[in-house]
Amino acid sequence: MSHTALARKHRPRRFAEVATQEHVSETLRRAVSSDRVGHAYLFCGPRGVGKTTLARVLAMALNCSDRTAEGEPCGSCADCDRIWSGTTSLDVVEIDAATNRGVDDARELRQRAMYAPSEEGRFKVYIVDEAHMLTREAWNALLKVLEEPPPRVIFIFATTEPQKIEQTAAPIMSRCQRFDFRRLGVAEIVARLQEVLGLEGAGSEEEALRIIARKADGGMRDALSLADQVLALSEGTIDAGTVRKILGVVEEERYLELFDLLIGRDRGGLFGLVGALQDQGYDLVEFYHGVLESLRTLLRLRLEGEDAEIAAERREDWTARARHFAPAELVRMLGMAAELETSGSLRRTNQPRILLELLFLRFSYLDRTVAIEDLIRSLGGEGPAADAPPQGGGPEVPPVRPPSPAPTPSTPEPESSAPEPEPTSPEPTSAGPSGDASRGAPQARGNDGPPTSPTPSTTDLRQAWTRLLQTGEGMPPGLSPFLIAAQVEVVAGGLLVRLPPGPGEERLQEKTTRRAIEGVLSKATGEAVRLKVERIDVEAEAIDERISRTKVKQGRLDDLLEQEPGLRPAVETLDLEMTD
Repeated sequence: MSHTALARKHRPRRFAEVATQEHVSETLRRAVSSDRVGHAYLFCGPRGVGKTTLARVLAMALNCSDRTAEGEPCGSCADCDRIWSGTTSLDVVEIDAATNRGVDDARELRQRAMYAPSEEGRFKVYIVDEAHMLTREAWNALLKVLEEPPPRVIFIFATTEPQKIEQTAAPIMSRCQRFDFRRLGVAEIVARLQEVLGLEGAGSEEEALRIIARKADGGMRDALSLADQVLALSEGTIDAGTVRKILGVVEEERYLELFDLLIGRDRGGLFGLVGALQDQGYDLVEFYHGVLESLRTLLRLRLEGEDAEIAAERREDWTARARHFAPAELVRMLGMAAELETSGSLRRTNQPRILLELLFLRFSYLDRTVAIEDLIRSLGGEGPAADAPPQGGGPEVPPVRPPSPAPTPSTPEPESSAPEPEPTSPEPTSAGPSGDASRGAPQARGNDGPPTSPTPSTTDLRQAWTRLLQTGEGMPPGLSPFLIAAQVEVVAGGLLVRLPPGPGEERLQEKTTRRAIEGVLSKATGEAVRLKVERIDVEAEAIDERISRTKVKQGRLDDLLEQEPGLRPAVETLDLEMTD
């Protein structure tokens, strides 16, 4: 007895029976009922999603004598049977473009299209499958007939790779109505399988059907073919064990075991897991794809709290594993795993075991990696917000631990960073921190009484500042280059640091940064030190420098005229001046 495959036996005969492609079937049905059928269609989409099936249903609807007013074919008359089965029909012709792809085949098709349908009121329908296989010359031969087709002639091109048609024959795209078929979801495939198996009188487990649906990768025809294959061994009932045995699918417990090893940091056990899979004959590439799906499941559980594709009896197991991984860790693991697929190394190698073991070891060492934010801070990037409250008596400036704060002066800190009026003239220093220290700096006093806080000596403060720049101990990261080039003056109660506008001056204006430096200097001198910041007026500095250089040149010219008085008339007459 001959057996009819489930994919052929349960092929839809009506628009309403086509699963999940309502955006195409409903449009075509209404086009038939309203007599607005186009002369050329392009059906695009992955394999096994209903492209050829809908092409046949459209041909049946156009030539069915018992068609309903809604545009549905009856599916049972002689014409519908011939079209649906793909056997001989005078008005509906199916062509495989993979074997009839040349220009001669296209010319023959064009000549046949010139003949009228066999009966009045019927349509001639040409279904060209795998249309992307046609050559450029064949498309050029069909171009004219597609632009001005004969009456009552319909062309339907089905392809899985529409981009090849765009590259080979771009003008064809504008002469066809394009419909994009989508992949079927797991739940949709499972529902259809349950319906078909119910008609066949076979039982099934939902988990088994889910495995078949995932293996089908969005194609209904593939799912029905796999179910037909499993039914041959399962004796009328499809169970998960039989499906895994026939399809070579790795048990779900293996993936749970993998994540248990990662949670327990059992790196030696990872080698044993991969070795056991290989010894038991499992396809390691198939296991790798299962790892990708498992990581995606854990990530959805962490982000959404649920995953509809998980069986009810396994939901608690997956949820328990997901709690041990942060979403960021799962994203990084998923990115590492995807690299094997995108780089193609897993497909090219003869040793997938080594690649998988290396991948799982990288998973287990995620706790040794450093977050990019911490790395930026350690290199001198922006730290905590300036208005963040200090912790532990001082600001937190990673990775350096701030020193203990010194006694705070009783005078309140002004909001402006400009220096306060000084009772005595300050002692300017050189641009760098290494100038000779002057002695005898007076202590700052209040208006009416004794000093409000002890002031460190100029020498001690200079030495503390120089030591801070040399060692960098306690200095916030990234400030050292700016402070080395700063102008520093000893003022009453501390230091005045003058910087040009820029990132160094902006960071030093922050209270948390100043307090960290003040704490280091106070600890070094043993007395309270206040740091004041002032912005250098770059334009004024440049003007002063130009004036100074002009005075130097004039002085050199005067010296020269004293040595050579005979040059004075020429200098005064020609208005000469000294150059560099």
